[in-house]
Amino acid sequence: MKTRIIVAAVLLPIFFAILFIFPPYILTIMISVICAIAAYELLSATKIRKASVIVYTIFSAVLMPFSIFFNSLIGGTTLMLITLLLSIFFLLLCLLVIEAILAFNRADNVKSTPIKGANKKKNKSDVSDKKLKFRQIPIALAAGILIPYLLTSLISLREMPHGYLFVLLPVIVAIMTDSGAYFSGVAFGKKKPFPKISPNKTVEGFIGGIICGAVGMLIYGLVLSVVTSHTIVFPALVLYGLLGAFVTILGDLAFSLIKRKCGIKDYGRLFPGHGGALDRFDSMIFAAPTMYLLTILVPAIII
Repeated sequence: MKTRIIVAAVLLPIFFAILFIFPPYILTIMISVICAIAAYELLSATKIRKASVIVYTIFSAVLMPFSIFFNSLIGGTTLMLITLLLSIFFLLLCLLVIEAILAFNRADNVKSTPIKGANKKKNKSDVSDKKLKFRQIPIALAAGILIPYLLTSLISLREMPHGYLFVLLPVIVAIMTDSGAYFSGVAFGKKKPFPKISPNKTVEGFIGGIICGAVGMLIYGLVLSVVTSHTIVFPALVLYGLLGAFVTILGDLAFSLIKRKCGIKDYGRLFPGHGGALDRFDSMIFAAPTMYLLTILVPAIII
């Protein structure tokens, strides 16, 4: 716990400096790096070791944040954004399908070649490890397209008018929900609804997390009403808090489920005491797009 607190104390000021002080392209670079690491972690957890597929997926993960950033930078239309995203998706899909076809064909050629003695078993194992199976393609697409696209909602929020106010929404709701769930669980937690997925999570912790998420949004709204001249719609902020807290918990459970299915404790060791990029940003992957959609559909901060 001590290591976890120290790392958080060091990283949080850097993260907020990137959000508020540095130019927006620095945030884009940071998100691209996080997406690349997260993509590699997911492929590694699901035992996809083929080097070419890893390269394809990481390339796509890095490209996604920059496509969003440049689209907003040049004032692109929705059609242009959709075209960029479809291009990335189609490119990665084609590369993966080509790789799967070639790998399958090589495997058939190896099977048809007579191999004597112990080498036969060894070669079959090597082919099996390197072969891309069709069921792994959706995993690569999720790592290279889906997760980066969801996480780049932070860039979309930052690029909005007065975006420094909006980009804090998912950050606040995620931090408040995680903190509320932890302390409520420690103080009152008894019922464990998903012991096989996350044995330390409790119903009381979930309730505390959702309440703290809503309270965090209300406090943020009160601060904005005092320090800015913007109109704050508090009922909408309560909705932000409730939905944001719910999807934050859902994101945590979703990636915990993947870890349990893969038989691993953490996705990586990028952040001491916190795990890998997916361990640290799992809730943000769900919270950021939720906040972005809510700011468009149910405005709470009227500029």
